Amino acid sequence: MELDEKKLKLGIPKNEGQLSMMFTRGGPREGAGRKSIGETKKVSLTLSQEIWDELDKRCSQQHCSRSELLRGMIEACLTK
Repeated sequence: MELDEKKLKLGIPKNEGQLSMMFTRGGPREGAGRKSIGETKKVSLTLSQEIWDELDKRCSQQHCSRSELLRGMIEACLTK
């Protein structure tokens, strides 16, 4: 389906303040999506290849992402 076949409207998203084109149906809705579990901060982490391999192995065993595994390890260490 080509763009001109769909109805468009101009709108100002509540949290962006920039004029944008939006389709009249669908799109982001306030309150939709995954709920936040905290504040996100990007971190660069340098580890040996052996440690990365062990982290990946544990992620596979526990069926979780690196972020989930590292978050759990950090929380366990800091909440003792």
